[in-house]
Parts: sequence; structure tokens; C-alpha cells
Amino acid sequence: MEPVSPLERALHTARALVLADLVADGVAEADVVSLVEESVVARRWWVEQWPDGVEFVAGLIAQDVQDALLERYGRWPLCPVCGGGEPHALDVEPELGADPHWVCHKAGVRVAAVGSLGPAAGGGARGA
Repeated sequence: MEPVSPLERALHTARALVLADLVADGVAEADVVSLVEESVVARRWWVEQWPDGVEFVAGLIAQDVQDALLERYGRWPLCPVCGGGEPHALDVEPELGADPHWVCHKAGVRVAAVGSLGPAAGGGARGA
């Protein structure tokens, strides 16, 4: 059995982190999981072109899925920090960097690491 390459390890980890956030938020339906898989395929090519970007793949896949969900369903993940007012989505920071987190820019707080949204958000429903 061959060892798993750093690229494949990063892609599998990123997939698991984003799926954990989708499951925690109750939106990991088959069509949404397909969006994750599409992003993994695209980011595999991207990292093959720029190997130094391997550490950024989790945040990029989270952003890809967030963008795809916005186009199809609405904002995701909704901010669990701001109780009143217009519902708004969290953003991934850094946009291109290691150790990606979900951040509420409105409140100026880091909500959770990508993959750890469940405990921070307490679960929830699909975007608005």
C-alpha cells in the first residue's frame, strides 16, 4: 500500500472539515455534498498547479461551497453571534491562508475554525 500524498491528505481533511460544518448545520444533503466533491476536484487541479497552496485548500473548499450554496439556496452558514437584524453569513478568513476560520465581520469575532462550526453555531437551518 502506497502512502497517502500530502495533497490527498489535505484534500481529504478539507472535505471532512467542510462536511462536518454542513452536517452540523443540517444541510449535508446529497446535492450539497456533490458541491463539496466538485470543489475538491477543482482544488486538486489548483494545488497541482501551485503545490505551495496545499495548506490553503480547506479554506478554499469552504469558500467554494459557500459560494455555490449562495447561488442555489441562500447564505450559509448563517451567523450565530448576531441575534437581531438581517441574517447574514459568516466569512472564511484568511481568504488565502492556513488555519481557516468562520468569522462574523459585523460583530468582528472569530466564530469557529472550519470544521468546528457545530459547537459554535448550535446547529441550524439552511441559509436565508
